[in-house]
Amino acid sequence: MTAPVKGRRATPGQRLDRALSRMGAAGPFARDVVLAVAVAMVTLGLYAILVQIAPAEPSLQVTAADVWTMGALASAQGLLLCLRRVRPGLCMAAIVLIQLGIIAVAPQIMAQGLGPAIAAYTVGGLAVPRFAAAAAATAAVLETGMSAVATWGEPGAAVTVLNQLGSSALLYAAASFIGAYVATRRRNMAMARERSEQVLRAAREREESAIRAERTRIARELHDVAAHHLSGMVVQAAAVERLIERDPAAAREGAESIRMQGKETLANLRQVVGLLRERGGGDGTAPVPGLSALDALVEEARHLGDDVSFTREGEPLVLPPIADISLYRIAQQALTNARQHAPGAAVALRLAYEPQAVELTAVNGRARREPADLEHGGTGLVGMRERADLVGAEFTAGPAVNGGWSVRLRLPVREADRERRGVEPLPVREADRDRLGAEPLPVREADRDQLGAERTGSGFASGTGER
Repeated sequence: MTAPVKGRRATPGQRLDRALSRMGAAGPFARDVVLAVAVAMVTLGLYAILVQIAPAEPSLQVTAADVWTMGALASAQGLLLCLRRVRPGLCMAAIVLIQLGIIAVAPQIMAQGLGPAIAAYTVGGLAVPRFAAAAAATAAVLETGMSAVATWGEPGAAVTVLNQLGSSALLYAAASFIGAYVATRRRNMAMARERSEQVLRAAREREESAIRAERTRIARELHDVAAHHLSGMVVQAAAVERLIERDPAAAREGAESIRMQGKETLANLRQVVGLLRERGGGDGTAPVPGLSALDALVEEARHLGDDVSFTREGEPLVLPPIADISLYRIAQQALTNARQHAPGAAVALRLAYEPQAVELTAVNGRARREPADLEHGGTGLVGMRERADLVGAEFTAGPAVNGGWSVRLRLPVREADRERRGVEPLPVREADRDRLGAEPLPVREADRDQLGAERTGSGFASGTGER
């Protein structure tokens, strides 16, 4: 049963389907029973009209009894239509046999009822074309042969036989062809609907995949921005907490630095959250960080008290924007992980432009003090690996040979991206110049061991937990 589309008027076929369903005729056999009874009643009514006309025509040479016999046989043909979809071959064979009896009773009338036409239509739609053609040809030959036998020796027999041949061949061939055409059209429409549904499903899947990818990207940005800035704020807040009574002036300077760091964090978070609100992805005024901003990133890390060395080797390459920002974010996350899991350790950051690739490495040493007690692991390594996969880079992370932690990313460079050009350092805003140029928070000699500010020594420890 085909449900009508909401907002459209139901077709006659849909209204008939609903009516039959209300009558309890839901399956194919039940509906064919209704059709068979209806055809039988219509056929009997037509022969009731014919019984008033045929006996009065001298050329037909039939009696009322002959017409009623033909009507009974034709009605039986109609009743056999209940098998048309359950046993289509058997149904047509039985109807053709009954048709031979009708021809034997009155060959000159050549009565072709509704039963043979509907049976041939069903076989044409359900059977393979070869079987349908053979069935139609067999039926036409049998009926023609019966007409020849019934009119043997009578005047005008040849004309009657030829008329029977043309009538039977035309009926069965046309009905079978129409049935095959309708069935083919239905199959094509079903395939078209299926293809349309597949296209819609594929479009929905692409849309959902794009949404998931966008959510993942935004989650990575939020994590990288928040983790980088907030980890520095935690370090400075710990120093302020210890210095607030011993050195109020230094504590005030630390609080001011925390305030500025918080403002920058809010600005960066506002830019990322703008991706969720506007189609264009925020107001577009904030610069997108890239490898040219690594110098500013290292200066910021040093301002927070980290011991970071940065080496750039080779001639800089102009990378695609997504690769440029991905490498920057991985370097940023590596510094954040070192600050959280190996506080006080020295970090060596290296960016090498090779002929066929760009390599970024970050190696930190052992922690100089106990890392913060994290309730659960973060998603730093997961985010870095996702960014590397996004740009087709090789990513490895794990303990270093010297006992610390190493992060390595190697990005192959396509020939189209091999435009070599000098990269200018990222311009620093005037508002940030004072902050980046400020001296690290002063620490008293008595507090060095407590705060872990000692950065000398060769021992390394990577810390615990998901980085």
